[in-house]
Amino acid sequence: MSTFIAPLKIGISACLLGKPVRFNGGHKESRLCSEILARHFEYVPVCPEVGIGLGTPREAIRLVGDPASPRARGSVHRERDVSEALTAFGQRTAAQLDDICGYILMQKSPSCGMERVKVYQDNGNPVPGGGRGLFAAALMQTRPDLPVEEDGRLNDPVLRENFITRVFAYAEWQRLLREGLSRRALYTFHARYKYQLMATSRTQYQALGRQLANNREPLDVFAPRYFSQLMAALKHTASRGTHTNVLQHLSGYLKHALSHDDKQELRQVIDQYRLGIVPLVVPLTLLKHHLRRHPDDYLAGQAYLQPHPEDLSLRNAL
Repeated sequence: MSTFIAPLKIGISACLLGKPVRFNGGHKESRLCSEILARHFEYVPVCPEVGIGLGTPREAIRLVGDPASPRARGSVHRERDVSEALTAFGQRTAAQLDDICGYILMQKSPSCGMERVKVYQDNGNPVPGGGRGLFAAALMQTRPDLPVEEDGRLNDPVLRENFITRVFAYAEWQRLLREGLSRRALYTFHARYKYQLMATSRTQYQALGRQLANNREPLDVFAPRYFSQLMAALKHTASRGTHTNVLQHLSGYLKHALSHDDKQELRQVIDQYRLGIVPLVVPLTLLKHHLRRHPDDYLAGQAYLQPHPEDLSLRNAL
């Protein structure tokens, strides 16, 4: 099973940690972030609006114009335009925080919102669908592979587990780069993420496997493209069906080692998970129990079996 080097550095909107930096002098503390996830992450709190020199409290800003390329203006003094300042601050932050492994943004914020942020028309009505906060847009454009999520979406257990899985995968890749990437190390990394990829995007797993087998490009050209595709594939959320498929594949490695009764019990528990009777942690716990009794080096290295620290209990709610 994998070992985790903690804490990992994570960028975060400062208001989510209870810092009074919002326009009204308040905060939006997230207990999930400040108490639960904080056990494993070293946060780097950032408030882009304070970062560009706006005081606290301050006039609220809002997005106006084209949702694909909005402007950030004062809600009262509309001549105040901080669009370029927020964009530049986002680009600068993305470049400076080169050791972070993820970022948690404040939802619906005109600076930090990742999606569905209100964008107003000249008549004062918001545009359907909304847009993206300018700091968030610059951050995500500058660091497209970086796992990014909003605090509100993290309340969904599926999205929360997916985000944290990507954070630890990103950190593992960064360690690999620091240690010196080789083709062998790349193949090993890909093999380690086989079943995690199978759970999120089997098609992309197969495509990446073919690329690894056939590629003749220099490693420094191929590896960044491989990793971008890997992170995009991991962003897809796994379903009960895809998790069930992976569990069945993993249990196949034990078919000659287990007794008839043990195999029947494992099949039954996997089926109970498929039907929504038990959470994912139940068949995984039984599977890992059998793997401790019948070790398999290949399976022991699979990220899927432990993609994040167990005490986060992320799979208890899946």
